[in-house]
Amino acid sequence: MRLPGRVREAGDNPGTGHWRTYFLEHLIETSNITASAHFAKTVPSRAYRTRKQDPAFAAAWDAALAEGYRNLEMDLLAYLRSPSPDRKMDVASAIRLLTLHRQAVARSRAEEDEQSEQDVLDSIDAMIDEMRQRAAANAALSAGEDAEQDRSDEQA
Repeated sequence: MRLPGRVREAGDNPGTGHWRTYFLEHLIETSNITASAHFAKTVPSRAYRTRKQDPAFAAAWDAALAEGYRNLEMDLLAYLRSPSPDRKMDVASAIRLLTLHRQAVARSRAEEDEQSEQDVLDSIDAMIDEMRQRAAANAALSAGEDAEQDRSDEQA
C-alpha cells in the first residue's frame, strides 16, 4: 500500500510535519515501529502519542501493520515454495511473528465485539476450515471434469 501522492507535498521529506507518511510507508515494509520512527526522523514515543491522540492515524497504523503482516506471510509462502540459497529467511521466527500477530488480532476483535479471544480464534479457524473444504470440493469437481473430458477424448 502506497499512501496517496497528495499526502506528500513539494519539498516534504522525513523530519518535516509529514513524518507520518514516511512512518506509515516504512511500517508497511518492516512492521517495525522503532525502525519506522527512525526512518521518519522522529522518535517512537511521538508516534505512539500521535496514535493515541489521532484516531485516523491509529486506523492508518493498524492498516499499515496488517499489510506488513500480509506481506510477511506472502514472503514466507514464496520462500517455502521456492527456497533460494541467495535469500535467507528465519522461517521459525516468521511463523512465530505471524502467530503472535494472529493472537493480537483475535484479542483486538474480541474486545471490539465483546467476545472471548477463544471465540474469535474459533471463528477464524472455522472460516479457514470452510475455505479448505471449498478448495477441496473445487479440486474434486475439477478433477471429475478432467476425467470426463479424458473419457470423451478417448471415445472420439
